[in-house]
Amino acid sequence: MDNSSDLISKAQEWIAGDPDPATRAELQDLVDRGDLDEIADRMAGTLEFGTAGLRGKVEAGSNRMNRAVVIRATWGLARHVLETSGTDRGPVVVGRDARLSSPRFLEDTVGVLVAAGLAVTVIDGPAPTPVVAFLAKETGAVAAVIITASHNPPADNGYKAYASKAVQIVPPDDTSIAGWIDQAPAAVDVPLVEDPLSHPLATVVGSEVFDSYMSAVLEAVPARESGGDLEIVYSAMHGVGGDTLTALFARAGFHRLVPVPDQFDPDGRFPTVAFPNPEEPGAMDLSNSLAAEIDADLVIANDPDADRLAVSLPIDGGWRQLSGNQIGVLLADFLLEYTDSTDPLVIQSIVSSPMLASVARAHGAKYDRTLTGFKWICNAALDRAEAGDGEFVFGYEEALGYSVGRTVRDKDGISAALAFSVMASQAQSAGGTVWDRLGALYARHGLWVSTQKSVVREGAAGAEEIAAAMVRLADHHPDSLAGIDVTAVNDYRTGAETRPRWLGATALVEFVLGDSGRALIRPSGTEPKIKIYVDLRGDAGNDWMAAEEGLLETAAAVASDLAGFSGF
Repeated sequence: MDNSSDLISKAQEWIAGDPDPATRAELQDLVDRGDLDEIADRMAGTLEFGTAGLRGKVEAGSNRMNRAVVIRATWGLARHVLETSGTDRGPVVVGRDARLSSPRFLEDTVGVLVAAGLAVTVIDGPAPTPVVAFLAKETGAVAAVIITASHNPPADNGYKAYASKAVQIVPPDDTSIAGWIDQAPAAVDVPLVEDPLSHPLATVVGSEVFDSYMSAVLEAVPARESGGDLEIVYSAMHGVGGDTLTALFARAGFHRLVPVPDQFDPDGRFPTVAFPNPEEPGAMDLSNSLAAEIDADLVIANDPDADRLAVSLPIDGGWRQLSGNQIGVLLADFLLEYTDSTDPLVIQSIVSSPMLASVARAHGAKYDRTLTGFKWICNAALDRAEAGDGEFVFGYEEALGYSVGRTVRDKDGISAALAFSVMASQAQSAGGTVWDRLGALYARHGLWVSTQKSVVREGAAGAEEIAAAMVRLADHHPDSLAGIDVTAVNDYRTGAETRPRWLGATALVEFVLGDSGRALIRPSGTEPKIKIYVDLRGDAGNDWMAAEEGLLETAAAVASDLAGFSGF
């Protein structure tokens, strides 16, 4: 059989096992038209069950997000839970965002779980990811699933999985679930309960969960007596955070919250943004424009599932968005200032600014860093708490992810938004601004800047080039980058046996630049690119913003030098 015949046969087998008539017809149309390139892409293996679950474009085929993939993934998850949870048969918490395919995917998820004999607790309607994660923790769930693609483009959806401690899955759970999915029968052969939300094993919960979550957040965020005079513009980015955040802020005494009207209601079409990620150029334009119009004091925005926070501040007649690292060190300093913990601990991802370590030392707090992802940050927090080695106060990663206290064992853009707003209100009440607070941090800890450089290499040849570059870096290191001496090299592909599990073996090389900072290089886990991160420390001087410009230029030169040395 030639390759084209084999490919057509593979597609027809998938069509026969797909329970959804729409996606069956979609893939059959490609077969009828003989579109082999598209079929090859759609059937390029099974959508990978990665670090937190599944994510991809909603289309027909094994390498896409669709009902057949969701059903088989849930069968695998159910088998894993039944194998590992002993006699405990639930609950499994299930929630969803407001993407167009999410209601159907949620029903299929619940239908497979209850058919497998597992009790399920389902949130009625769309819910922020932090609320679902909170419910999983509060109920002691054996697992949790959130149907969400977070800040991905409108055409995508995803399936995010949590383990028994209400943290995202890590090894060996992820490999176990992936293995079970590989053994799953065709989706049409997976037992599936119709009308699952009415099944005796399914419990549907509503507003009481949101009330409990908000009460927990209000308890976790300190210094809330800081007043409500702050005028805040808020964007929900067409996602599911709007109602919860506005209700929370009202309870906290912030009565001048102004939502961006065209982005407030959940809308899976995301009509005002091509890419609903507040980090993307243009995504904050409507928010900043409204803030300028009403002369607001602060702009906050969540991504569509409300687990990230973006912030803009007024400056020189315009608005400037803070970086993820700037938000992170500001929140850490604020929360450590007011914590009542006698053994506070802050944790960040390894690619986030080293400035956090200095902030932690100044407050007498413990500090740690982990592999990229909140699954590692929260697992590190749990491990260290169980060992009596620190009480988690705050964690962050530079991609706008923050976790305030122990309310949620994941990133939470809603509680972070409240904490940041309290901090901003406090600064205003004292006659200053957040910029003043940030400048004071730079004066105390040095001016830290961060930059990233990505080099894209498409296709199989590109993947080989990236892999070859990383192999070369095992033995060949630059002596200097942009004129700054490389004083040490840490290759995280080796030595994992001497590190904690949250700093396991990973394709990442760190070049230490003495007291000046560091540069990191790693291949992306999801895109055909190699990523370079540079963090530099300099003197803030009398005008840290002016000093920042020059230091950022040097950081960019470091990144370019490292890219060039690596062959890009």
